[in-house]
Amino acid sequence: MRFSQHLQGHTYEFAGLVDLMARATPHRSGDVLAGCAARSDSERAAARWALADVPLTTFLDEQLVPAETDDVTRLILEQHDAAAFAPLRHLSVGSFREWLLTTAAEPDAETRLRAVARGLTPEMVAAVSKLMRNQDLIAVAAATRVVTAFRTTIGLPGRLSTRLQPNHPTDDAEGVAAAILDGLLLGSGDAVIGINPSSDNPRTVARLLHLVDEVRQRYEIPTQSCVLTHVTTTVGLIEQGLPVDLVFQSIAGTQGANAGFGVELAMLDEANEAGRSLGRGSVGGQVMYFESGQGSALSAGAHLGKDDRPVDQQTLEARAYAVAREYDPFLVNTVVGFIGPEYLYDGKQIARAGLEDHFCGKLLGVPMGVDVCYTNHAEADQDDMDSLLTLLGVAGCSFVIAVPGADDVMLGYQSTSFHDALYARQVLGLRPAPEFEAWLGRIGLLDASGGIRAVDAAASGLRGLVS
Repeated sequence: MRFSQHLQGHTYEFAGLVDLMARATPHRSGDVLAGCAARSDSERAAARWALADVPLTTFLDEQLVPAETDDVTRLILEQHDAAAFAPLRHLSVGSFREWLLTTAAEPDAETRLRAVARGLTPEMVAAVSKLMRNQDLIAVAAATRVVTAFRTTIGLPGRLSTRLQPNHPTDDAEGVAAAILDGLLLGSGDAVIGINPSSDNPRTVARLLHLVDEVRQRYEIPTQSCVLTHVTTTVGLIEQGLPVDLVFQSIAGTQGANAGFGVELAMLDEANEAGRSLGRGSVGGQVMYFESGQGSALSAGAHLGKDDRPVDQQTLEARAYAVAREYDPFLVNTVVGFIGPEYLYDGKQIARAGLEDHFCGKLLGVPMGVDVCYTNHAEADQDDMDSLLTLLGVAGCSFVIAVPGADDVMLGYQSTSFHDALYARQVLGLRPAPEFEAWLGRIGLLDASGGIRAVDAAASGLRGLVS
């Protein structure tokens, strides 16, 4: 199927749906690198005009990545709920945008958006996002709720949770514990205390799992822990009886890109079953934690679609959320600027990508968080991250990453800090997860207005955490 659009005295031709989607995408360095970006602003505008007229049903009839060679595409087709899609079946991409914006303004928006989630494919939501301004992405995402639970409840209205990320370059126990203390004193950690280990050695992972679980139990902290090792390592540790709360895996939007992470869908089936079998949750039983990020498929050389044409990175990222929702996860986040400026060049591109990812994930029914971050060689700084953090708070983001000083000394990138999370909660009137908030009150860390007190470790009831 070919597409054409006449604009300002010129007719623009698009070779197929893959080409049209890519040319309609807001400018970003990864699509330039892949050779699929619009060659001018005029061509991008023409592609958007043409995309607006494409019926949503086209995405069911024409796969961007062929199902014959890609298990993610097959999963997307198997997931599709025709009954949930029925109210939208008559819409084009452009009229779907109007439906979303109208629905988001209605009192029953949350219910109506949830009702259609399983009828949407990643390609549909990626397509409509390409027609939307930033404020459109924020407005619809803010009206969409995805609530999950394990020991805390994440995604409730008026809440912003954090992953406390106490990474250490040598996995030193005292260094990790010091970062955990720092985060807890500033009200972080209600989504998860999640460690990226510098080593994937099972002994190292086991030691970190015991460390965090002992801290959690000693201080009766209503949260969950996760050591972000490969899923097969985690399953092996579950079989050995280790205290595993959440099961982590990085995922992507094509079979080839997932293979680059050393993972197949069958592994995720096994991991989800193994994690749930432990029954360690208190208020819920969702156990999977997934991370993804725009550019992962391209970096793995697994970004080609129909007729070997490159698929734009934002559409491939949205496809990763179809993988995630298959396992009813507790947490999902995009590490939006982590892969580098080759894929998202500057603060503007990172901000746009973060809003797109958050919008697409929530619309598909995924509990979406964002690592508001950038690498040191990107054309971005903490002012850009402040802006994106604020926008995501307005958009109802479920959780963000919180790192001591916003500088991850193990992974070597810049994220958001415990203080940044406090800022977002304060200025936007947001609160931690209810179970964690109650714990903060019990140990004396909340003031009369619900904010975090400035106290030392002894006064907080966390004496002896670092010893």
